[in-house]
Amino acid sequence: MNKFSFKVLSKDNYARNGIINTFRGKIHTPVFMPVGTQATVKAVTIDNIIKTGSKIILANTYHLMIRPGLDRIKKSKGLHKFMNCKLPILTDSGGFQVMSLAKLNKIDREQGAIFNSHIDGKKFILSPEESIKIQKGLNSDIVMVMDECPKKNDDKNKIKESLDLSMYWAIRSKKAFGINKQKALFGIVQGGLFNDLRLESLEKLININFDGYAIGGLAVGETQNEMFNVLDSVKDYMPENKPRYLMGVGTPSDILGAVKRGIDMFDCVLPTRSGRTGLAFTWQGRINLRNSKYKYDNSPLDKSCEKFDLNKYSKNYLNHLFNSNEILASMLLTLHNINFYQELMQAIRHNIKKGTFESFYRKYFNKL
Repeated sequence: MNKFSFKVLSKDNYARNGIINTFRGKIHTPVFMPVGTQATVKAVTIDNIIKTGSKIILANTYHLMIRPGLDRIKKSKGLHKFMNCKLPILTDSGGFQVMSLAKLNKIDREQGAIFNSHIDGKKFILSPEESIKIQKGLNSDIVMVMDECPKKNDDKNKIKESLDLSMYWAIRSKKAFGINKQKALFGIVQGGLFNDLRLESLEKLININFDGYAIGGLAVGETQNEMFNVLDSVKDYMPENKPRYLMGVGTPSDILGAVKRGIDMFDCVLPTRSGRTGLAFTWQGRINLRNSKYKYDNSPLDKSCEKFDLNKYSKNYLNHLFNSNEILASMLLTLHNINFYQELMQAIRHNIKKGTFESFYRKYFNKL
């Protein structure tokens, strides 16, 4: 049986090309994980997700515990069988959604997060142990520790209190996870925009010893430069032999800048959410297909895209679909965007291998 492992294959300055081995297959890094929050990547079939070159997807503990509930998924023999997905799956612990979606009653050091569902108001208590139990029940390949994800805050004392709580929960998460060499448990670096707190968090997580290290608490309203500053503060201290995951990020330029600073893994709802609202990502930049200037533009979004026959659909036609609120619009553009993101990651990996990532970065950072 395949053990979870990670190896750096080549580097171009801080940018790393590596490989993650999982029970369900190999994942070449840097990698982008399409977000399948509720056991589906919205508007796209799993078969087409695989055809884009995606090697792993993300699902979410918070959403799945509320609907359809762990029992239904366990009776389907786990999340992979439930959603007919043979790819590895990473599950977020639910901490971010508790902060961003739920009606939070309180955070209790011992009990965890006490909140009401944003769907029906039902009360839940999500402790570190319960989060790990749910993720193990989902049969996730990569499990995340339960953490507190604070909103952007300039109060250093509050961020320090949150960091200390997350470290306590990380220890409890590790104990609840136990030993399973086929799966991985990632710690999450917190500390807001305070570099010294980020380093403190990272040092404590390394001492606990995880299979990978995520950077959380970003994509919560900070500027891109603030995010890059956090990555710069930890890039020399992240373990070399463990995967590095930047949670919930981001735009193509975010990804390029993070890869430049040594990040290996990404997820973001942007390509799918944008695909449902008419925003296309292309090698020529972003295109808002709702714009009236595309009414008579019969050129395809990307002439070079041969997958899925997407280049057979004109901007004119896509403009019509979006302005008519047709479901096909979301399906076509979401698939296009995920495919573009995977083309971007493939190009990043290729240029790191060649030692040309820096020139690739300069060419596309301000364009995409």
